[in-house]
Amino acid sequence: MTLSPAPDHEIILVPFVGQSGREQLRQECYNIRINVFHHEQGFPLDAEIDELDEAAEHFLLRLLPSLQPIGTIRASRASSGGAPYYKLSRLAVLKHFREHHFGRELVLALHKWVVADAQSRGEHSATVICHSQIPVKAFYAKFGYTPEGNEFCEDGAPHQKMVAHLPLSP
Repeated sequence: MTLSPAPDHEIILVPFVGQSGREQLRQECYNIRINVFHHEQGFPLDAEIDELDEAAEHFLLRLLPSLQPIGTIRASRASSGGAPYYKLSRLAVLKHFREHHFGRELVLALHKWVVADAQSRGEHSATVICHSQIPVKAFYAKFGYTPEGNEFCEDGAPHQKMVAHLPLSP
């Protein structure tokens, strides 16, 4: 059996608020999310864009040289009890491109950004949480995420909080 090679691609960070190109590139992220979460998986459309989207970091995976958007992931920073953490959310890859393991590349790109951001703030550790759909818990476990707490319902589907602690090098 021959596996097809992964198409040439890039992962870009959508520009910050107020920077040129932000709205168009962020909309491309939204379009992927709506395609995967709403059309394919049946999640409510009105829950897809939320309060985290404005300030979050959005990563966009595009094919080269066409710049066709095919995947996205979102990172946000928060704190709980004074302890900062990052939240991985809205990981989506268009169905026809999942065989190329682009989800893995998006998670690794987010982790690289988290480490750099935490280091730039002088922090000594970085915790990342995500709310995993139950069928993909094993995917996140490959990156060191472990389940925390009980399963819960989010947007009408069972989820599990997963937590990873990323090492920061000096």
